[in-house]
Amino acid sequence: MRHVYLASGSPNFGIVTRNQEMQRSGFGRGARRESSQIQRHYKKQHLIKMAEYWLISVPGEKTLQQSWETLNNATMRNQVLSTNYKFAIPDLKVGTLDVLVGLSDDMGKLDIYCESVTRKIAQYLGETLEDRSDKLQGNLQVNGVDMVTYLTRFQWDLAKYPIKQSLKNIAEIIGKQVSQIETDLKTKATAYNNLKGNLQNLERKSYGKFTLLVVVPKNIIHDWQAKYESLTDMVVPRSSRTLFEDDENCLCSVTLFRKVAEDFRNRCRENRFMVRDFTYNEKDIADGKMEISKLEDDKKKQYGPLVKWLKVNFGEAFSAWIHVKALRIFVESVLRYGLPVNFLAVLIQPHKKTTRKLREVMNQLYAHLDSPASQDAGQMEIPGLVGISNVDYYPYVYYKIGLDLVDPLK
Repeated sequence: MRHVYLASGSPNFGIVTRNQEMQRSGFGRGARRESSQIQRHYKKQHLIKMAEYWLISVPGEKTLQQSWETLNNATMRNQVLSTNYKFAIPDLKVGTLDVLVGLSDDMGKLDIYCESVTRKIAQYLGETLEDRSDKLQGNLQVNGVDMVTYLTRFQWDLAKYPIKQSLKNIAEIIGKQVSQIETDLKTKATAYNNLKGNLQNLERKSYGKFTLLVVVPKNIIHDWQAKYESLTDMVVPRSSRTLFEDDENCLCSVTLFRKVAEDFRNRCRENRFMVRDFTYNEKDIADGKMEISKLEDDKKKQYGPLVKWLKVNFGEAFSAWIHVKALRIFVESVLRYGLPVNFLAVLIQPHKKTTRKLREVMNQLYAHLDSPASQDAGQMEIPGLVGISNVDYYPYVYYKIGLDLVDPLK
């Protein structure tokens, strides 16, 4: 594969290859040697709550393998601060400086958008699973594997996003794809939510709580108070109130579920309590049950295809989102480190309670790349970003990837 980029000081495209350099460096062989280590660590990581990952890039040294070893040595010298994975980015077309600057801003917005759509799908899948929501994480798969595996073994999808296309075209392809997924999600969610809403309303009407009026002779009012909660199931405890009384009777209210109303009425009669103004219409109740049964059948028919669609398109949206991350790391690396293209992209998973130390180690390791960042990395104002302070800024290119895609409170 070839890189197409601007030669220094020239407005025209030039062409170079990096494959020979990568082969000499042992970069590919190193990845294979480390795969067994990654697999051993992966089982342990899988038991941990979905973590935060850092996608970074650093300038290439004499070889990319040397850059990789430098980073690994620094993060494992005195304490194992992180697990690091090489993040493979193909040879993409660079284009002009103006295009790169414009893409930097546009892809930041595309990144946010793709993540939001991915989160919406994950959240709605959890809501759709209902009492099976504990199975959600197992359903959040990408190309047949879980999110962690896909991310840590990321490979560019050449079929969906041809690298012969310009960066701008690739970004547009991803944007249109994710936009269509979001549109389809809204349509499918609206239809399914309407069906669920109609079913819930009908169930509430047919089986929901309502209040009955009961005439109780005054000489057995204590029997009523002692018995009414246990005359049938589904009577709301402590719901009876005395609304009116005369010399002979008390008019009492009681709250219960509609589905037991007729049984409750019969039990009241057996105990000399007289239910007032209750009309039992067998046909209406039968019609209501038939309508509920029909809606339940419709819900079951829609459930399977909807869950399948959500699972498939979660994978599509997540994959698109990670490809945007790859585009961003490429564009920012070229803008930060210049030409010819020579950088190493790495996915880092900080270990528990080591984030601050890891950041300090990396800031020291790469301080020579950007002296202002070394003085106050992560807490600086960047010229051009008016009114925005405390922007995450480090001497290396950095983007955060969080896999906690579902809000547990929703």
